[in-house]
Amino acid sequence: MGRNLIQRILVGGAVVLLVGCVGISWRPAVAPVSPPAADSFAPALVALGGQLAAAGNCAACHTVAGGPAYGGGLGLETGFGLAYSTNITPDPQTGIGNWSEEAFTRAMREGVDREGSHLLPAFPYTHFTKLTDGDVKALYAFFMTRPAVVAPDRANTIPFPFNVRALQAGWKLLFFDRGVYQAVSGKSEAWNRGAYLAEGIAHCAACHTPRNRLGAEKRNAAYAGAPFDGWLAPPLNAANPAPMPWTQQDLYDYLRTGESEAHGVAAGAMADVVHNGLAKLPDADLQALATYFADGNGSAARAPAAAAALALASSRRLVDAGRETEPGAHLYLAACASCHYSPAAKPPTIQGSLALSTSITADDPANFIQTLMHGVGGAGMPGPYMPGFAAALTDNDIALLAAYLRRTRSDQPAWVNLPAAIAARRPPTAVTP
Repeated sequence: MGRNLIQRILVGGAVVLLVGCVGISWRPAVAPVSPPAADSFAPALVALGGQLAAAGNCAACHTVAGGPAYGGGLGLETGFGLAYSTNITPDPQTGIGNWSEEAFTRAMREGVDREGSHLLPAFPYTHFTKLTDGDVKALYAFFMTRPAVVAPDRANTIPFPFNVRALQAGWKLLFFDRGVYQAVSGKSEAWNRGAYLAEGIAHCAACHTPRNRLGAEKRNAAYAGAPFDGWLAPPLNAANPAPMPWTQQDLYDYLRTGESEAHGVAAGAMADVVHNGLAKLPDADLQALATYFADGNGSAARAPAAAAALALASSRRLVDAGRETEPGAHLYLAACASCHYSPAAKPPTIQGSLALSTSITADDPANFIQTLMHGVGGAGMPGPYMPGFAAALTDNDIALLAAYLRRTRSDQPAWVNLPAAIAARRPPTAVTP
């Protein structure tokens, strides 16, 4: 067979494949509508939509820093380049003002926009597909009653071929299970409500589940933890490295207030999720989430060992005595001990023992580094406050402090490649090594 013939066959096959992808990916446009009047939606429906939008942390992704709410423009790292969030206010030219409820529902359920283009999975339609008709209707009512913002879309930086929308149809065939959440028999009403929220609007797995090379969540590693924006979204299953089990009460306390006596406080993106998102949900929903995750994280099996773990952490409260000359000890005593020194047998609510901190016991030092550099709370956010030390400590200081606390507050092996991990998270305007 001649080379030219082989080339023609290959080219022809590629054309057939492309045409096939285009064929299975084609979706018709949904006719535009005039923006519905805000007073056409029942106030109770809008209020429910607001709760759901908060639970989904929609503002965090669809609002650029300093910009108008839901105006889009935030760059989301996909692993293939930046996907910029879109304007989801009711502006008819640059937002979704001319989207009907039908078009909005298709985007949520199928990941297809009003014009028929497949949406990138950076928009978590793989989770939103699980929402009930009533919840989708409420979200539509909420967004259509927001102030309209003129904000044209920004061009994504995702390269070819990953930016070809037609190919998203193939991705969906492999990784997208469309359909409203179905209650699991044998589980309680609270458990199913928690599962519906976690797997649907809250899309917890989007951050807490690792992804494969094509950007899809690994189904066999649900809630196993994953890197996120320089942090580590920790495992929510039995692989969580916390010294104390995450009981249902711990989970509820953390989701309600942003802190747990045995686990510390929410920081980074999770602080925003808790204080600006989940804070708007009723207690029953947060109890449901706690029920769902406590059932799957092995906390019941670990309960008998909890007292021993707490006693061990308590025994380490005076571990710094006589260590003043060790590398990192002087930094801890100067910068940290005034708040984290815990002489009581039981760590107080805010000044918890670092021996109970997941950021110290985790395999990855990301969360310890980020917390130390950027701090916790502030800017009017409720709960504990810790200043960031990025401008006060050098990379070497942070490495010494991290190594010291890892050695004295846990039984885990020393972290490796600390200098590289610290340098990767160093703010550009902060002190240099």
